Amino acid sequence: MFRRYLAVTKPGIIMGNLISVAGGFLLAARGDIDPWLMLVTLVGLSLVVASGCAINNVIDRDIDVAMARTRSRVTVTGEMSAKAALSHGVLLGLIGFGLLIAFTTQAAVFFAAFGYVIYVGVYSLYMKRNSVYGTFIGSLSGAVPPVVGYCAVTGVFDMGASILLVMFSLWQMPHSYAIAIFRFKDYQAANIPVLPVAQGVNKAKRHIVLYIAVYALVVMLLPISGYTGAAFMAVACITSFWWLLMALRGYRYNIDTTRWARQVFAFSIINITALSIAMAVDYQTIAPQLVALN
Repeated sequence: MFRRYLAVTKPGIIMGNLISVAGGFLLAARGDIDPWLMLVTLVGLSLVVASGCAINNVIDRDIDVAMARTRSRVTVTGEMSAKAALSHGVLLGLIGFGLLIAFTTQAAVFFAAFGYVIYVGVYSLYMKRNSVYGTFIGSLSGAVPPVVGYCAVTGVFDMGASILLVMFSLWQMPHSYAIAIFRFKDYQAANIPVLPVAQGVNKAKRHIVLYIAVYALVVMLLPISGYTGAAFMAVACITSFWWLLMALRGYRYNIDTTRWARQVFAFSIINITALSIAMAVDYQTIAPQLVALN
């Protein structure tokens, strides 16, 4: 029974988000860490993400049954009813938002709610099924966790938070397009209009290269603006440049596109994990706005 209730929340996605939430929180804390605030932020947002994933599983049952990688989900196999999954999702959301409302800031709650509405209401219910721009809309919700972590500390949406939002949104695009390429047949079978299916793999390759290039530039805004130091800049340069080179390999003659896309996807996780850890430990002890005031 426990396995069903855990599986429907997509634990892998929750774990990935925990790293970025912690990165945003520790970047904003600048060494002055409130353990209780960090705990409730991590737990609260994890429950909100789990809620969104559970409800997404309910919404996507008709799509999931057509895709090889998702047809074994508990909401598809019948191990868990749609009603039970929906109730579980709602309960998790109530607890998660309750924790964020009670113990964090209005800015953190706002962005958690923003990401939730985008993911469940806009992306899952409509954009994913009907528009090639669904990935772009979904990227906004995927970029929210580090912003929530950051705003839980600062209480404001400042330049640092805006850089994180743009940075993580841009990262989501090549990450998602790579999945859509190596899972092309799944998305085609489910009639989901992701870019590789709707407009071709070659166009998706161009977009992957473009988004990684812009992402690499935006990442540099954190050290340039004084939020992180030289160590972060070094990690960002090395991992982002390598990711871009990997993406450019997609233009090689007779490249195994599926294998290439898997490599781009895998390294996207290495890149964002490395940067989340780097910004958590290589922060500037004085916020840029305070330096300007002095």
